[in-house]
Amino acid sequence: MPIQPDQCPLVAVFAANVKRRRIELGLSQEELAERAGVHRTYVGMLERSEKNATLYSIERLAGALGVEPHALLQKQ
Repeated sequence: MPIQPDQCPLVAVFAANVKRRRIELGLSQEELAERAGVHRTYVGMLERSEKNATLYSIERLAGALGVEPHALLQKQ
């Protein structure tokens, strides 16, 4: 039986790290989405743990946030 994204602890860690870093940089979700080349609603869904990010999007978001991809997957 598949696990929903909002039930996966790693998805929650990723969501919190993206949101924390975005706020540290003073970016809106829309600005982050533009920098990362993803849709603005996708950023919101990731931050709310509603979507499971792909490796591709993790790499794109990490670049836009100025961190290494692994940093978004580590507990703070």
